[in-house]
Amino acid sequence: MWLGGARPIIFPLDQDVKLTSVEYDKLFGIQENDHKLEDTRVYQRLIGKLLYLAIIRPDISFAVQTLSQFMNAPNPSHYEATLRVVKYVKNIPGKGRLMSSKQSGKVMAFCDADWASCPVTRKSVISYCIKLGDSMIFWKSKKQSTISRSSAEAECSSMATTVAELVWLHGLLEEVSMKVDLPMELYCDNKAALQIASNPMYHERTKHIEIDCHFIREKFK
Repeated sequence: MWLGGARPIIFPLDQDVKLTSVEYDKLFGIQENDHKLEDTRVYQRLIGKLLYLAIIRPDISFAVQTLSQFMNAPNPSHYEATLRVVKYVKNIPGKGRLMSSKQSGKVMAFCDADWASCPVTRKSVISYCIKLGDSMIFWKSKKQSTISRSSAEAECSSMATTVAELVWLHGLLEEVSMKVDLPMELYCDNKAALQIASNPMYHERTKHIEIDCHFIREKFK
């Protein structure tokens, strides 16, 4: 019933709102988010539906990834943010992934990282998307398992993850006898990460991420 009467919005998440967990609130003595939802199953069911919808809606992938981190102990602010995603979907119900009918062997990938974006753990969120011709076939948004000490390190980690996906995709396309236009293209918006990936002697302080750097350079060669 609430979906039918909701007012559509144009953004799935409010950038000015930082969603936090119960552990974060206790650590910093925040009282306003201490209360939980009376029925957490409502939140969990709604997130489950959005996770299923994200398969064909890349535009809500980041929002759903963020909100799914609070499945165990959601509070009313998390539920309100989830309803905002639903209102966004209502605004553009027909939007989704479209596959081009034109055959192409050109592969392009775009990667990025949001450094230390998690206010609880200060872990970075990496993301990438891969296009085959005019069609986007892969996309992912994921919190890193370790903490990056610099934005360049987070970007290099994102590049390494994307390169690994490109290597796997190249092998898959060869198995199905599909010609791939080489080299495959990878785009990154961080100048430092690009310089580190192309120059093995760029700086001594990159030793802690040299495995990712060497992996990226090896695959490009």
